[in-house]
Amino acid sequence: MNEIKFQERIDAEKKIEPKDWMPDAYRKHLIRQISQHAHSEIIGMQPEGNWITRAPSLRAKMILLAKVQDEAGHGLYLYSACETLGISREELVQQLHDGKAKYSSIFNYPTLSWADMGAVGWLVDGAAIVNQVSLQRTSYGPYSRGMVKICKEESFHQRQGYEIMAEMAKGTLEQKAMAQDALNRFWWPSIMMFGPQDSDSPRTGNAMKWKIKRQTNDDLRQDFINKTVGQAELIGLTIPDPDLKWNAERGHYDFGEMDWDEFWSVVNGNGPCNKQRLAHHKKAHDEGQWVRDAAKAYAKKQELVAN
Repeated sequence: MNEIKFQERIDAEKKIEPKDWMPDAYRKHLIRQISQHAHSEIIGMQPEGNWITRAPSLRAKMILLAKVQDEAGHGLYLYSACETLGISREELVQQLHDGKAKYSSIFNYPTLSWADMGAVGWLVDGAAIVNQVSLQRTSYGPYSRGMVKICKEESFHQRQGYEIMAEMAKGTLEQKAMAQDALNRFWWPSIMMFGPQDSDSPRTGNAMKWKIKRQTNDDLRQDFINKTVGQAELIGLTIPDPDLKWNAERGHYDFGEMDWDEFWSVVNGNGPCNKQRLAHHKKAHDEGQWVRDAAKAYAKKQELVAN
């Protein structure tokens, strides 16, 4: 009976809140999805943080620094939302370190030039926005509310990246070539960010039934491609897909086959930067232990004083 009433509430577009009854499978799915989202925000700081000291101007440095700071905040919002499901932040981080939790495959690719900061902002954050806009309507209240603020900030990140690419595309031949090279390297990993094809995604069924997700992986990917092709044309860059063409009958772009072997290899820990990203996170986490210990000691002292 509880499951029937739960589904009726979902179907009536009512939010599920932390103290509400929910199926264990719903709770587990949310923990997996929200923690993966949180881990992605935190790990995603690494490829951009690497360029803060090498930004080409003070303005660019300030913007990139603010963006990386935003992503740290997004991670904290999401960890907090996940904790409302009865799991501690310590457990979530340990799952990441033990390889039991994943983060977005896109952050396992290197950022080789300043143009990559443009590609990451334009493509990676652009793909994130397409996914996250629909998550503002997800059925779990804390996740839904967190996404409202995150989406507002991500929209600025996408514009910042597009600005970098547009400026480089209208610059010298070398600068335009650098922008095109970044687009070439990040295009396919970006559209694979949406996850496996629906036919290979066993969790999609429940996610749609429970309205955790509002659109399937394939629908989100198509939306992103439809929006991005015109943006590339506007600044004179070429999407690196010879099979890309407008299909008037479908009202969408047709596109080439993705390298799913590469996708699964990266997801399973064999990407160009998987080991580097995780090792860096573990090192930073270990070195920050004294801060967490001090904060706990201070909180305990304040509690004793209050009592």
